[in-house]
Amino acid sequence: MDELARAIQSGNLMRFFAKAAVQYGDIHLKELRVEDVGAYREMVVGGHELVNFGFDSFLGLDQDPRVKAALMRGARRWGTQFGASRAFASCGVEVELEQKIARWMGTEAAVIFPSVTLTNVGALPGLVGPHDIILIDEYAHNSIQEGTRIAKANGSRVISFKHNDAVALEEALVAAKPYRCAVIAIDGVYSMSGTIAAMRELNAVALRHNAILYIDDAHATGVLGEQGRGTVLEALGSYDNTLVVGCLSKACSVFGAFVACTAEFQRIIKMKSNTYIFGGPVPPPYLEAVSTVIDILTSPDYYLLRAQLATNVERMVNGLAALDLVVLGGRSPIISVLVGHEETTFKAGKFLFDRGYYVQSVTFPAVPFRSAVLRIQVNANHRLEAIEGLLEAMSDLKACLPLPMASEVAELREAAAA
Repeated sequence: MDELARAIQSGNLMRFFAKAAVQYGDIHLKELRVEDVGAYREMVVGGHELVNFGFDSFLGLDQDPRVKAALMRGARRWGTQFGASRAFASCGVEVELEQKIARWMGTEAAVIFPSVTLTNVGALPGLVGPHDIILIDEYAHNSIQEGTRIAKANGSRVISFKHNDAVALEEALVAAKPYRCAVIAIDGVYSMSGTIAAMRELNAVALRHNAILYIDDAHATGVLGEQGRGTVLEALGSYDNTLVVGCLSKACSVFGAFVACTAEFQRIIKMKSNTYIFGGPVPPPYLEAVSTVIDILTSPDYYLLRAQLATNVERMVNGLAALDLVVLGGRSPIISVLVGHEETTFKAGKFLFDRGYYVQSVTFPAVPFRSAVLRIQVNANHRLEAIEGLLEAMSDLKACLPLPMASEVAELREAAAA
């Protein structure tokens, strides 16, 4: 065991993590132990009271009494778990929920998985064979990256292309020919920056080259598109050339994920996805809660939640821009502020933590080296005074640490283009 541990820790990435833990152990704010939470995103860590801007319960439904009641109702009816792989049996509420998700999304069918990660590492490799290729955006989510590694091990070719770049995608597809079919794997919203995929342009390339889009829309589910359907239908007008992965544990604040698809692909995914066949299902109490969440998303209440979220996001984005900070994203509730250096980013996160605000300090390898960010996640149930308080703390942070200024970055870009 000791030899194995030493061998694992000798790798470059593990050495980087170990060094960071020693250098920044008192400021990197990882593995936090949360002791309590409140109705308006309050939390307690080590006896320290904070406002939480680091979690992705974008609509605040984790605190909704209707969702909590549905969980309890599901436990009374079904117990705590349904102890069989879905290859053998499904509880009735899961079959009904797949139909309900399909109606909500506007697709023919849907397949439920326990998480987006298990979806991507199970469904994605099952869609391709040795004569096929996967094209993957270089900044696609880690779970997509892991799914493509399995596909590659199974004999499919995997090719990375420049982030959100339709020209680069087309060049890669042309260079890769001949192939039978191609799957283009992208995010709908890129989780570290809040950037939205250039879906129309990417799909136009796909249609020219016998390819489909596989879209991880986890960070858009519930918060973008009509009734929270995400980015795809709004961008493309149909799902004709797409498989869409949605998330039930972020904005929906419950548990699980799904693929929205045709009935034919529902059957294919069920037969070809190892994580579906050999893994356990979503516990039935959460299935009942998901059903209640979809009722909320398709009701007038959703528009009130969405309006409050939009108001909070707009106030945060405008406030950060007024401070001349480099703001990434802004259309989704994920708003990143560029810091750059890893140590400076950890110090910035700790500064805000000490002021009573938790945001995520995101560094390499989650983002490129020396492109570290403060990742702010705005929720519908953040109070206005909490947003104003965080903006005031960001103003003080700017006076204490060297943060990139948006005006300076713009001047450098203009000079480089001249």
